[in-house]
Amino acid sequence: MHIVIEGQDATGKDTQANKLKEYFESQGKKVIIYSESGTGSDDEFIKTIAKLNYGSKQDIDNRTRVMLYLVNRYEQWRKLAEPALKNGDIVITARNWLSTLVYEGYGAGVSKSFIIKLHKLVMPEHYFKPDKIFLLTLNEKEQRKRLGIQDNKDWDRKKEVWKSEGDSFQQKLNKAYLKIAKDFDIKTIDASGTVEAVFESILREL
Repeated sequence: MHIVIEGQDATGKDTQANKLKEYFESQGKKVIIYSESGTGSDDEFIKTIAKLNYGSKQDIDNRTRVMLYLVNRYEQWRKLAEPALKNGDIVITARNWLSTLVYEGYGAGVSKSFIIKLHKLVMPEHYFKPDKIFLLTLNEKEQRKRLGIQDNKDWDRKKEVWKSEGDSFQQKLNKAYLKIAKDFDIKTIDASGTVEAVFESILREL
């Protein structure tokens, strides 16, 4: 089973992904979990690419970012997800290719058809058909509050290229996520409640 948790920054994707991992492991199932961003990877190559992508000071074109994200996406899929799925294990990913469509496409203005075609050329067909995909949403006020809390806890995250953008950019991303939820028929879940309440909503959909 392949489960994807998508959504804007500060919606709690990693938190919910880890709770799902604990839930399935309590049932004796083997679970592989990772973020497609690559920021939490133990793989030196993937960590290096992620550092390039998220650093706000590098002079990198947004089309280049698309390709760098795709490198990490493919490498983690090849090394982690495919072997696990073939073995009958559960794979949980925070984010998938739709993040690139939202951030670099709707947000940064890269051609959406370029993003789609490039991913179709590189990623296998079954990658685009996860068994379950959830999109966590937040209203703008709650998201600003949570982003502020994240910044105070971790100054390095505040410097990330997309986190350094202002409210108008974040609002653009929120609208884009709602659009793709409609376009791709993705279940949205309000992430403004407690961690436990959001998790219960995910379990009900499973």
